[in-house]
Amino acid sequence: MNNKDLLDKASKAYYEGKPLLSDEEFDRLAEAADYEPVGYQPDAKRKHMFPLYSLQKVFAGEDTAPKYKSKVIETLKLDGAAIAVQYKNGKVFKVVTRGDGEAGVDVTDKFIYNTIVPYYIQNKGEFQITGEIVAPKEIPNARNYAAGALNLKDIQEFLNRDLTFIAYNVQPAFSATYLNDMFLLEALKFKVVTLYDCSGFPEDGKVFRVNSNEEFDNLGFTAHHPRGAYALKTRDEGVVTTLLDVVWQTGKSGKVTPVAILDEIIIDDAKISRATLNNMAYIESLDLEIGCQVEVIRAGKIIPCIIGRVS
Repeated sequence: MNNKDLLDKASKAYYEGKPLLSDEEFDRLAEAADYEPVGYQPDAKRKHMFPLYSLQKVFAGEDTAPKYKSKVIETLKLDGAAIAVQYKNGKVFKVVTRGDGEAGVDVTDKFIYNTIVPYYIQNKGEFQITGEIVAPKEIPNARNYAAGALNLKDIQEFLNRDLTFIAYNVQPAFSATYLNDMFLLEALKFKVVTLYDCSGFPEDGKVFRVNSNEEFDNLGFTAHHPRGAYALKTRDEGVVTTLLDVVWQTGKSGKVTPVAILDEIIIDDAKISRATLNNMAYIESLDLEIGCQVEVIRAGKIIPCIIGRVS
């Protein structure tokens, strides 16, 4: 499997809510292969009321951030699974995964018998609230834990998971400014990214958005991104070490995955001697072999992973 095939497979898995790679792993491979994903169209699709665009990525110290005329709002970029909640006549109508941004998988059944999102609200209009399903960062592989929950067939198993919905957008807008829209959503009993303490959940950088909804709309969109917002990310500095061996381990689900055994290094005060390798295709895409030098990071500041071979 070449890099593009692996990235296509990873992109498909991400939009299905079962990510194979961390954001950092995907970004590094995509950059090396000059790969621009266009999104995965799910088979059982439900169209969004409004498209769910991705955000332009700006890397600190590498790129120039867009300049805006009006006030800009800064929030955390949460690392979970995006969903769009459609409301009609004061109650939940549909809940849809991000999918390819135009349509996603209908997961409404998972949100009827719980309080993850308010089922009834005091607003009789038709609108879409977008946000992130997240899990506490203390949970191993918290992003996969949250995203995978959306694919569970057993509703009770879904309800037993420790999940939170954090809203970060409403369309059409309630008012003239983004901050006021978030305030109004909170009044409707939503947890919102501007007001709720999100520090207990995984994050993947920061989001900057113009506060004026008029300016945001006037700036328009590219084929992939809104021009009125962007994600600021920091490129993790990898640490170089030697790949000593590869072992295979069986997880609780029975899935067998490769694990790298490394010459011990220190990253963020943590001793690292093992790292995930995801699957055989990932090993082949990086051209890894025993004894080679590899670059290692802690994805999401938690999970050690190899992001490349060092010549």
